Amino acid sequence: MLFNDFKKTYEDNQTEIDQAISRVLESGWFILGQEVEKFEASFASYLGTKYAIGVGNGLEALQIALMAIGIKPGDEVITTAHSAVATALSIKAVGGIPVFIDIDDYFHLGAPKIEEKITSKTKAIIPVHLYGQSADMDTIMAVSRKHNLAVIEDCAQAHGAEWKGQKVGTFGQAGCFSFYPTKNLGAFGDGGAIVTNDDKIAEQCRMIRNYGQKNRYEHEIYGINSRLDEIQAAILSVLLPELDKNNSKRTELASIYRQELSGVKEIKLPLERPETKHVYHLFVIETEQRDELQNFLKENNVPSLVHYPIPIHKQKCFSEWNGINLPQTELAASRVLSLPIHPFLSKDEVLTVCGLIKDFFVARQ
Repeated sequence: MLFNDFKKTYEDNQTEIDQAISRVLESGWFILGQEVEKFEASFASYLGTKYAIGVGNGLEALQIALMAIGIKPGDEVITTAHSAVATALSIKAVGGIPVFIDIDDYFHLGAPKIEEKITSKTKAIIPVHLYGQSADMDTIMAVSRKHNLAVIEDCAQAHGAEWKGQKVGTFGQAGCFSFYPTKNLGAFGDGGAIVTNDDKIAEQCRMIRNYGQKNRYEHEIYGINSRLDEIQAAILSVLLPELDKNNSKRTELASIYRQELSGVKEIKLPLERPETKHVYHLFVIETEQRDELQNFLKENNVPSLVHYPIPIHKQKCFSEWNGINLPQTELAASRVLSLPIHPFLSKDEVLTVCGLIKDFFVARQ
């Protein structure tokens, strides 16, 4: 059993992927060409936005979006410490100051707590649609409008997720996606994208990703080098039409987990926020015996991971924040365990995982 099956992803689409790669190699054009333009148009259409801008990875998608909306050194950006470190690294990369808020019961930025952290330096909010489920976008957008704050959505784990029928990434000034291979829509290497309905932000993002130039050798603004390459774009164009089907498979497997584990009192199953479409990038349970359970599963050849064992505000590279107290975030970090869930996992494999979890807790009664 594998936590992710990248080989199967290739085998399931081998003919189309081989043709896409050959098409790029035969073209002789490898950076910012027709394949990137085609994927950008398709991804924007899928989400319902005017623009998608392909970039090097998810972290740089966030960084470029923050640069495009004008975040300057010393500006504060409200976000969560329960996320991949890339979320906060993007803020630091532009000289901003991350302001961490404790999570809610869905592992998301605790939206009702945002206002108490707003100061004269606050310029933006980065909600993270963690584990495949939308954050509370009604509250977040209401606060952003009231205080004139930008919203940059971190959608790295939520390709196709929805809040009240609208896809995540389409609420704020920009939505940022990662196409790292583990994602619901994953490339065969690094990749990312920024989506927006704002003409100016789209133009700024395109320039920033390519050294700050609109025309070659004319560098109008400060930029970086962050470009989705043609091969990855071609592969993503093959895989994008499979996204909804694969998300549905994830949801089916999540239902089996819920049904089989609902009677195990020692674990807490993930909550589904009302009126959302959860795409189950991860299926995350909580238990006080997390480490023991993880070791037991490993001994029985079942992989699992912890997302995330050390909150961002406790990381050494964020030492300035090590002293702040985020009790729900810190509790989650000590209890969460991600079980295998991907489109090529079988129902029998999920039942095996559930059986082992039940056996583990029965043996300790």
